[in-house]
Amino acid sequence: MKLLLTHPDPEHMANARQYLLRHGIPVSVSERSGQLELWLLQDNYQETALNLLRDFDDLPADHQVAQPSHQQSMFGPTLRSLSQQAGLLTFAIFLMTLAVAAAQLVFSPQAVMGSLMITPLHSMQLSLSEPWRLVTPAFIHLSATHLVFNLFWWWYLGGRIELRLGAGHLALIFLVTAISSNLLQWYTSGPLFGGMSGVVYGLLGFCTLYSWRRPTSLSLPPALIVFMVAWLLLGYTDLLWVNVANEAHLMGLISGSLLGALYRLREKSS
Repeated sequence: MKLLLTHPDPEHMANARQYLLRHGIPVSVSERSGQLELWLLQDNYQETALNLLRDFDDLPADHQVAQPSHQQSMFGPTLRSLSQQAGLLTFAIFLMTLAVAAAQLVFSPQAVMGSLMITPLHSMQLSLSEPWRLVTPAFIHLSATHLVFNLFWWWYLGGRIELRLGAGHLALIFLVTAISSNLLQWYTSGPLFGGMSGVVYGLLGFCTLYSWRRPTSLSLPPALIVFMVAWLLLGYTDLLWVNVANEAHLMGLISGSLLGALYRLREKSS
């Protein structure tokens, strides 16, 4: 951890903390000897965090993040914190995925899957007359663990991308990684699969290549990248106790990495 700021004013410190969190910088506040200290939780964000703090100091007071009122409902700060970690598209896809999971519980799972699988039930043939089926397998999850895992990474990675680049760019990344990973998984194993793991690996690849050797708000801890790649490789062994859509993971990572490299080249040339 790195100490970023020491300040005696609780309101100023709270506003600075919220400003950094809004930009995807992981920080926490502690108190020592009557002074408040703002700590950076991941060292690779240091340069970006310091630049953001300089920007924050230059903002007019009415543009700085306000301290939440203590008279608000206990849900107010929680909702505000969540909204500062992601945008509307991140939230919308999060809710759509939960809605599909709820429909699988309330209605016939077979009927829900039949309407969202890459091909209709009892068919192995891909048909472009229903183009939404190229995307909708990403919303199907066959276990609670699978659902929670993917939604966490979608919020963590997709939210960062939307805050930095905007909803339109996140939508493009989502569509490209979902379609490419679903197509390869269908081609190699047939239509009986689902999940957002291909998209998650696409977001991981995008953030990694976009921020390669330069600190940005999309920079990820090296340990996280190593863990996710190791999990992908483990899927190709007999060591895992669950079925894994290996080709979806791999194609998601490849397509997301290519997009990250293209975005970086575009920014460098502009």
